[in-house]
Amino acid sequence: MSQKLSPVTALLLTVPPLMWAGNAVVGRLVTDLVPPITLNFLRWLVAFFILLPLAWRVLRPASGLWSHWRRFALLSLLGVGCYNALQYLALQTSTPLNVTLVAASGPFWMLVIGALFFKAPVRRKQVLGAMLSVTGVLVVLSRGDWQQLLAVRLVIGDFFILLATACWSWYSWLLSRRDEPEAIRNDWAAFLLGQVVFGLAWSGLFTGMEWGLSDAHISWGWPLIATLAFVAVGPAVLAYRCWGLGIQQAGPTVAGFFANLTPLFAAVMSAAFLGELPHLYHVAAFALIIGGIVVSSRQ
Repeated sequence: MSQKLSPVTALLLTVPPLMWAGNAVVGRLVTDLVPPITLNFLRWLVAFFILLPLAWRVLRPASGLWSHWRRFALLSLLGVGCYNALQYLALQTSTPLNVTLVAASGPFWMLVIGALFFKAPVRRKQVLGAMLSVTGVLVVLSRGDWQQLLAVRLVIGDFFILLATACWSWYSWLLSRRDEPEAIRNDWAAFLLGQVVFGLAWSGLFTGMEWGLSDAHISWGWPLIATLAFVAVGPAVLAYRCWGLGIQQAGPTVAGFFANLTPLFAAVMSAAFLGELPHLYHVAAFALIIGGIVVSSRQ
């Protein structure tokens, strides 16, 4: 797999973190309007109807989707059912900036999962870059006070987003294997729709559990409708399309470092829409994360 980073590939890998930052901010804005796991289900339900006119043929029995159901079931569990549901859960107790900065542990998970399960070689500069990024994450978890880290006083949202990041890393490595039929692989809408079909089953199951175990409710209105339109078109369809193309061209490890641009966009959007200004420790964490990107991507 090519590891060269052209300007077009860099642009493709920049669009997803921009969309994900918006997803985190919007998810925080609507915490009182819709339960987090339900939001994930509704988001992919809207995405399903967006993709259906483009790729309805993939649902036919002879398309190859159903004969490869195990692959699509696993992809959808990690990328559709778990990742965003866990992110929305994290936003119930943490800020968008904290969530996106903690998610910057992605390069670490990319390296570990790639080495353990996909026999991917690990370069020394990638390890150094991952260590810088993880240090930035620790700065966020400690809120700039290392004594807090030693006392392990973390909010539950920090654990949710760490688990979500591990799921996304595994999902990204599975994307790089490209084991699906060629007809589906070469049709981005069909490939994503195949994941969404199984993902709706997973997220529907999790949503049923959410409503059965909690006092869930939905406050319908234009704010929620506009939110669903954005998270379905931008962070779902557009971001997943660009991420898949970027991984095919640059590889999961390089792509993982681009995901760390999300905190920068989240900081700007949080300040603009939520009035949540960054603290000094956020600046230090972001500097470490950017340092990780630079070190790991140098040839």
